[in-house]
Amino acid sequence: MGISDLIAGFLQECLDETGDGVLEVQRGELAQRFNCVPSQINYVMSTRFSPERGYIVESRRGGNGYIRITRVQVDRETLLMHVINSLGERVDLPSARAILGNLAEAGALPEGLARTLLAAVGDKALGAVPRDLRDQVRADVLKNVLILQV
Repeated sequence: MGISDLIAGFLQECLDETGDGVLEVQRGELAQRFNCVPSQINYVMSTRFSPERGYIVESRRGGNGYIRITRVQVDRETLLMHVINSLGERVDLPSARAILGNLAEAGALPEGLARTLLAAVGDKALGAVPRDLRDQVRADVLKNVLILQV
């Protein structure tokens, strides 16, 4: 079991114990507990506690920084809109892969469409696009296709 699995399991247990589906933790304390860098915590948050998995994550950086994880139940359209609104202007390929995988796993996108969309935003498909523009084009394509799914 990897460190990400351990962190995610610990956070899931803590969330289950809260009763109200809201957990607030200190990023630094969590990193210290698992003897890892804070960016590892960020990775777990973005891949295991994402909107498409039914979570909203809020964070504040700095000395008193915290992470608040809220478990939510949303319908498919709300989930897709939240993902569209959270995409930003640029999306790298690993993030696109995680987003599409999570949407398929949550049942918000058919698995075949998720795979097709991943191929469409992959580096091979975007080969004619200059490297410095690929993440921007990838984000635009993802947003436009996901909007059609709402």
